Parts: sequence; structure tokens; C-alpha cells
Amino acid sequence: MARTLFGTDGIRGVAGQPPLDARTAFAVGFALGELARHLDAEPAVLIGMDTRESGPWLAESVAGGLHAQGVHCHFAGVLTTPGVAYLTRTGRYVAGVMISASHNPFQDNGIKVFSHAGLKFPDEREELLEASIHAFLRSDAPAEALPLQEDRAFDEQYMGFLASTMPVGLTGIRMVVDGGNGAAYRLGPEVLRRLGAEVVTIHCQPNGRNINLDCGALHLESLCEAVVREKADLGVAFDGDADRALFVDGQGKVVDGDGVLYLCGLHYKQRNRLHAASGLPAVVATVMSNLGLEVALREAGVGLLRTAVGDKYVLQEMLASDLLLGGEQSGHLIFREYATTGDGILSCLRVLEVMRDTGKTLRELVRPFAVFPQRLVNIRVTEKRPFAEIPTVQAEIEGAEQELGNAGRVLVRYSGTEPLARVMIEARLQQDVDRLCERIAAAIRQEIGAE
Repeated sequence: MARTLFGTDGIRGVAGQPPLDARTAFAVGFALGELARHLDAEPAVLIGMDTRESGPWLAESVAGGLHAQGVHCHFAGVLTTPGVAYLTRTGRYVAGVMISASHNPFQDNGIKVFSHAGLKFPDEREELLEASIHAFLRSDAPAEALPLQEDRAFDEQYMGFLASTMPVGLTGIRMVVDGGNGAAYRLGPEVLRRLGAEVVTIHCQPNGRNINLDCGALHLESLCEAVVREKADLGVAFDGDADRALFVDGQGKVVDGDGVLYLCGLHYKQRNRLHAASGLPAVVATVMSNLGLEVALREAGVGLLRTAVGDKYVLQEMLASDLLLGGEQSGHLIFREYATTGDGILSCLRVLEVMRDTGKTLRELVRPFAVFPQRLVNIRVTEKRPFAEIPTVQAEIEGAEQELGNAGRVLVRYSGTEPLARVMIEARLQQDVDRLCERIAAAIRQEIGAE
């Protein structure tokens, strides 16, 4: 059965409009509560949110549905997505709910659901939830929100865990943190300071509407400038719910998720930390990771397994292959030794750990990794028809693949959360990347492009 509510990262949309209206949010809680009662005699669910102005009423709507099913609701207030996943996994909760639209603008919001294992629900369970949600929406049952009181004790539990993963202090490290005016605006700088780092903060003053606004992991310009201006060793930027992080070295140059997979992959191979039990040392990445990462890891004796886009698919492969390190170019990085989901603050600590262990700067650690020229173009579309059913688009894709052969990559896909087609090209020459990217993008715009 095809899902109509849950995308690759939960339910997402414009806050106040279906499926992110109050009644649907209540229905999500009601359906989840029904499931929770089958899993535990006295079920409890943890709810967290990012800093969007719509977060509180959405959280209270979900809580109302849970309460109607007799489920206890605990409210962490503003907390990161990985924080909710960690606390759900380590606490007595049948599930966790995060109210966030991650990197989207403040007008959007979303509902992510985690199992007690700290994992996103599998597709089959999301389909069951959807059936229950739609059944409620077809009824005329009342939907009353439940007022919630934030419990800041959850902050301390989560920060305590993060600090415990860092075997050495950070005294002497000077860094800039871009909180993206999101969920990590307080927790990120606080953890780093407790470990001894000297922290300069930017974009850590959320007002409900400035989350991800020209800041955070999608907009690194101000972080690059701040690192150079402050003479910092490095900078880190989180996205809205802090499940990912991107970095800037001391020279103001960006180090993305591929760079982190490279430096941690090499470091962990030397310490036999890439696999939990047996098999060849390998790292898991998605089809979006740069071809240069695959080449650099192979030269260092580390394999690269690729998955579909989405950290849930990265984790699935990590579990299936018993591997401990994986992630996405966008900064979703999973260190399975510590967590079941991408965690921006945890990723930051792991980068700092490698810097401390090796005595090298971030720039020195990623210098051997040569990035192939890559370009990603997003095209807003009116529909998501399979590209194979659009002859002009398919012809351009096949032509680009034939021209590049083994010396490049062509990836054309639809976004799982937005009405966008994404065209990504990699090749050894920038002019080939630009030319082929534009040809495919132009064909998509002509056939299904939105105004």
C-alpha cells in the first residue's frame, strides 16, 4: 500500500495546512497511541521539537491524541532530533516524536516518529499508522490538544551522554558554532564549553521564524567568514533539528559529510573501528557522495557501500553489513558505536576527537581527499512522473551516462520531501559537469517544470 502521509523523513508540510493541521496531528497521536497500547501495559511517549513557532501547538495536538488513548506524554521542549532518539532508546518509552521540518523554512513543520530502539519506523509500520490516521480523519470524533509543560531535565541527560563519548578534553580548541537558530542553539555550544572548548556562537538566537534563515548547515557563508575573523581552529554548522553538521576549517574552507567520512574512515581503520564483528573495513554512503570519496577510501584500503538517499537507508545497510560508520554528503553522519541516527553534535565531537588524537588540523586531515567537480540542480516540478516515462528527459540522462562512462556519475531523482527533481553530475572536468547538468535540467523544466 502506497503511503500518502509519510515521506522519507516523516510527515512534512506547511504548518496549519493538511497534513500539518491540528486535527491531523491529533490523529497521528491517536494512531500512535493505539499502537503503543499494544506494545506496553503502561505506555509513555517522549515528545520534542525544534524552535519553529508552530512547534508548541503541533506538539500539544499530537499529545492530545496520545492522551485520548491513555498514553503518558513527556515533553522535552526544544531538543534535537537525535536527542529525542537517544532518550527514547534509553528511557522507558514505546516511541518518541520529534516536531521538526529539519532544514526547511519556518513555515514548514513535520512529525517524525521513533521506535523504542531509537530507529525511524519501518515503511510497513508507517503504512499501518497511516491507515489509522485516515480512519480517524474520516470520523467526527473530537480532537482536543493537551497542554504540555517542558522538562529541562532531558537536556542534562542528553548532554551528559554526549560529553561521555569524548575521551579527551577540548581545552585549547577555539571554534565557531552556527546553531542555525534551531534545536541545537543552546545544547551545542554548552556541551563544547563543558568539555573545555572556547566557543564563539552565531545564529543562536531563535525567534520562531529565523530557523535556517541564511544560516546553519545550508548557508555556510557567515560561518566561513566568522572562522577566519575569529582566528578559530574550525567551525561547525547545524541544521534546524541538528541531526546533521557541516564543518569549516581554519582557512574558511567547507568540509562536508564526505570529508568527515574520509577523515573518520581512515582514522577508524587504523584503530579497527570500522566494523563491529567481521568483514572488510568499509564505510556506508549514499548515491550522492562524491566519486572522489570512493577513490580516496579505496586507495586507503577502505570500501564504500552506497545506498539510496536518506539516513534511514544508510543505517539499514550499516546494520545489514555490521558496519559502524556511515552518512551522507549533506552532513547526516551515523556513528553506530554511539547512536542510531545522525547527530550533528556527536559528529562534531568525533571530528574533534580525530583532531586531538592525530594532532592535525581539519585541513590537514582532509587534504589527501580530492573532490571531483560536482553540481546539483533542483528543479521545482508539477508532478513526479518516472523519468523513464518522459522520453526527452530519459534521452538526456542516457546520453550523459554514455559520454561520461566510468569517469563520472549521473544521478537524477525526485526529492522525498519537496516537489523537486534533483539532477547531480560528477566528472573530472567542470565544463562537462555544467553542460550535462543544464541539458538534463532543461529537459525536465520543459516537460514537468513548475512556474
